[in-house]
Amino acid sequence: MPKPASEQHYDAIVIGAGPAGMMTAIRAAERGRQVLLVERNESPGRKLLISGKGRCNLTNSGDLKSFLVEFSESRDFLRNSFARFFNMDLISFFEDAGLKLKTERGGRVFPQSDSSADVLNTLKSKLNHKNVKILYGERVIEILTADKQITGIRTFSGQEFLAPHIAITTGGLSYPQTGSTGDGYKLAEALGHRIVTLKPALSAVRIKERLVSDWQGIALKNVRLTLLANNKPIAEQFGEMLFSHFGISGPIVLDLSAAIYDALELKNKVQVAINFKPALDNKILDARLLREFKANSAKGIKNIFKNLMPQGLIIRFLEYCRVDGDKDANQITAPERQRLIDGLFGLRLTVESVLPISEAIVTRGGVATKDINPKTMESRIAPGLFFAGEVIDIDAKTGGYNMQAAFSTGWVCGDNI
Repeated sequence: MPKPASEQHYDAIVIGAGPAGMMTAIRAAERGRQVLLVERNESPGRKLLISGKGRCNLTNSGDLKSFLVEFSESRDFLRNSFARFFNMDLISFFEDAGLKLKTERGGRVFPQSDSSADVLNTLKSKLNHKNVKILYGERVIEILTADKQITGIRTFSGQEFLAPHIAITTGGLSYPQTGSTGDGYKLAEALGHRIVTLKPALSAVRIKERLVSDWQGIALKNVRLTLLANNKPIAEQFGEMLFSHFGISGPIVLDLSAAIYDALELKNKVQVAINFKPALDNKILDARLLREFKANSAKGIKNIFKNLMPQGLIIRFLEYCRVDGDKDANQITAPERQRLIDGLFGLRLTVESVLPISEAIVTRGGVATKDINPKTMESRIAPGLFFAGEVIDIDAKTGGYNMQAAFSTGWVCGDNI
């Protein structure tokens, strides 16, 4: 006869079936452990499916040094995990399972199919092959202990499952519709762990100027975005960005969003400046404008600017520069030309806010790394309790770094539970 739920015993229980949790369970099962993977949703990998706009940027092909520089203060904590299981190991993990991958600009690694579902199916196949028991639709509300030792879990429905090793891999607070509702923080805090303040990371930004709503959907490539606090430059990124109905998004905006959030927290006047022509200097750009104006002297300035920026930007851009778009090129004064140059080198927008954690890609903050042994992912406070993935205070910029951190910490966690 099967044992009652309250007496079901496993070698290890993993809470949360995201990338970190699935990797933890797979690695533990490879070592012969009987593993129970508990997921509050009715299916695993909900957030993984929407990652990378549905393409799933698995990792980055960069070396360790270039990897670590993309992380916040957590970079040193991750050194051991990356030494044990890094990007080439992850690539082999998936390719050996039959999933073909490709590397794109910036070292970003995707499945050749451009489908995150193929990544998830590979992980599900691994879980099945390793006989990992998965319990769906159950929310863990308590981690059980006896004499300061981990003994199991209790679920919302009242069931208890026993194991001497428990891994919390519940993710953060971003995209709560995928199941990331902060359960892991509560479970960890109840056992004495410190939770570093939770903030949004990799989040879009609201802009006060309404002109951006006219630019909705326009993407910019090879631009430089500079963050200014009280008119002082404090950070910058080069690459791609996108205008939306409420503000700005895209890779370089997401990468600056944590610094923008922190600047706003300090009650600074926060602006971003877009340099449309970062490869040029003032002298070269001025010479180019003069050539364009001379070659098209009888044309309106708004028509000439089609050679300098996306057409959808031009009308509002010229208004920003206080230049009449219907003016012919031969009527543009030297001060007007300088205003156009200033606008091309640094169109300033005022930041209203960073979108909240619920709409961020990643959560900053989480279980304090000082409470976790980086060599094993085991708690320094509650022996037998382990952590992996976004629930820990680890976060990085865009480019596959956060996903690799989830898989790496998951592998180390699974290698020790």
